[in-house]
Amino acid sequence: MNISTDFYAHKNNLNRISPAVKLSWGILTMILSLLSPSPVIPIIVAFMMSFITVYIAGIPSRYYLKFISIPMGFGILTLIIMALFFGVEPSSIRFLYFKVYLDGLHTGFLVFSRIMGGFTCLAFISLTTPINEIFKQFEKIRIPRIIIEIALLMYRMIFIFIEEASTMYHAQETRLGYNGIKNSIRALGLLASNLFIRSWMQGEKIYQAMETRCYHGEIPTMKTHKSNNKWMIMVIAFEITLAIGIYFTRTINIL
Repeated sequence: MNISTDFYAHKNNLNRISPAVKLSWGILTMILSLLSPSPVIPIIVAFMMSFITVYIAGIPSRYYLKFISIPMGFGILTLIIMALFFGVEPSSIRFLYFKVYLDGLHTGFLVFSRIMGGFTCLAFISLTTPINEIFKQFEKIRIPRIIIEIALLMYRMIFIFIEEASTMYHAQETRLGYNGIKNSIRALGLLASNLFIRSWMQGEKIYQAMETRCYHGEIPTMKTHKSNNKWMIMVIAFEITLAIGIYFTRTINIL
């Protein structure tokens, strides 16, 4: 997760919809997608969530593809490994020098579809709902306040860590610190040794700034959304439809 993710979470076409609705829809859809015994519903969910995130929420397609590229790569790798090395009886189909197991191919594609269905739901939540609003919903389900506050501070410290690392790296790069293998190893060692200290110092400065603003262990946030029963009814109806679809497609294999 990076600064662009946080930016798009605040600046998208769905930011006026209640975070409770988006969280309920994303999490319930993800759970049903992971429970599906057939790859049909997870694949439909993956395409649907991608369409909503890119074309309705307005997230740039290039950034979205980059965002989901790592889990997609892991999913494809899992599919290939399971098709080539896991199965009962090999088929006549070959991939390079290996025989393809059809049962392994079916299982691998099911795992791949679940990965993509589940992660596109998480991507929808991450790219349309700011982190502070997500934590605000956690408060409503009785998660202890202290845990939420620690999570918020940890989230902020991640950005401090990334910012410090980026600043130090670019400073070293402008001084030709990565010119050659020997210099690169030396520069990387210096970066690693100083990164923790500088991040710690920045964290101390932030904490002191919070204390001067009367911080007493609680970060208040303004409630900007009202719960909308109409949206929640639509979410429930959609999830029921999805569950029915899972039941009727439970025996279907795409590959």
